[in-house]
Amino acid sequence: MTATSAPTPERASWRPSPLPRALIGAGLLIIALAAVSHIANAPDLGSSGNWGAALRLAVPLLLAGLGGLFSERVGIVNIGLEGMMTFGTWFGGWAGWQWGAWWGVVGGIVGGMLAGALHALLTITVGIDHIVSGFAINIIAVGVCRFLATKVFVGQPSASQSFGPEVKGSIGRFTMPFTSGGSLFGWRTPDVLGWIEQKNWVVVSDVAGLLKGITSDLSLLTVIAIVLVPVTAWFLWHTAVGLRMRSVGERPTAADSLGVPVYLTRWIGVVISGGLAGLAGAYLVMETSHRYQEGQVAGRGFIALAAMIFGNWRPTGVALGAGIFGFSLAVDLRSDQSVLGLVLFVAILVGTLAVRAGVGRKPRQMVALAIVAVLLFWYYSFTAKVPSELVYMTPYLTTLLVLGFASQRLRPPAWDGKPWRKGQAT
Repeated sequence: MTATSAPTPERASWRPSPLPRALIGAGLLIIALAAVSHIANAPDLGSSGNWGAALRLAVPLLLAGLGGLFSERVGIVNIGLEGMMTFGTWFGGWAGWQWGAWWGVVGGIVGGMLAGALHALLTITVGIDHIVSGFAINIIAVGVCRFLATKVFVGQPSASQSFGPEVKGSIGRFTMPFTSGGSLFGWRTPDVLGWIEQKNWVVVSDVAGLLKGITSDLSLLTVIAIVLVPVTAWFLWHTAVGLRMRSVGERPTAADSLGVPVYLTRWIGVVISGGLAGLAGAYLVMETSHRYQEGQVAGRGFIALAAMIFGNWRPTGVALGAGIFGFSLAVDLRSDQSVLGLVLFVAILVGTLAVRAGVGRKPRQMVALAIVAVLLFWYYSFTAKVPSELVYMTPYLTTLLVLGFASQRLRPPAWDGKPWRKGQAT
């Protein structure tokens, strides 16, 4: 009888944990952006003003994207985010005009929840196709809000059927003390990050501009939106209710066999989705116009849906997607040189992805990415002034590019968008 030697374990390949990888990736992106801003002579690209604008523009996308996440995690596709945001703008503007800004926030949430309840009624109780219901809500929201504006706002001072009266009061603002010059007990603290940014030190000043932009003159609603990202992650992945929600979106029949009320759980998820989308609409009212304006959502609901898909149905991914789209929207507000700098930055990023695809032996993906990178480099090299039409299209082109690159790794909830009735087999 011969003794058998124990099998030797294979040497595991070392890979850094997700947090260090994210930090390394963020650092490389900041270095690349700093280099591009100097090469393209576009100092606004990495300035604190641009980062601050990007954050403000990303917040409604983040809130609506988190709303879509709740709905789709319970298995209900929510194309109606645009309409729910629209309801949030009207109800937020009306309540803010009547009672003040914070009541406007509550009104926006309630308006979005009403639209979410309609979507839940149509898709869960009645059984209508999710896409049809979502588009119906988007269409209905425009007509209902115009009707309500005609009945309520017409005849009021400085108001019409297209825009409402000004909101009373305002949402408070916050600036970080000591780093960004915020006040502490009435004392104006030093603005360390602003001082470093003005020194124009390569990379160092760009990092200071980023940190100052996201810690200066923040609306309290922005702070709430940022806090909602870890809260959502904790709720969905570390609580019993969140587990039930995710199980309903993955295997509703199995969840039903374990006693989970599938219909009720889906209703809760979709109503929460509508509330967050309504909060996004209220944010637009309080932070952009300080009153209800017809059409002020302007497609942000669809961009939020794209951010949610790009984020792979996870809160941190939604935040990253909202940040990317917010940054592209912010660049539109800057000079043509900033837009060209963004083109160069995207060209470098796409070229890097092409090299990575080649190393990973994906020839088709490598060729497609290489072609896009060459076209972007060519456009940057031979363009002096960016047409205004292209500037306007930048966020939507960014949406298409980002979703195209992210499509290989997406994994939606298994039962997302599929009809289900109690008693059916999986």
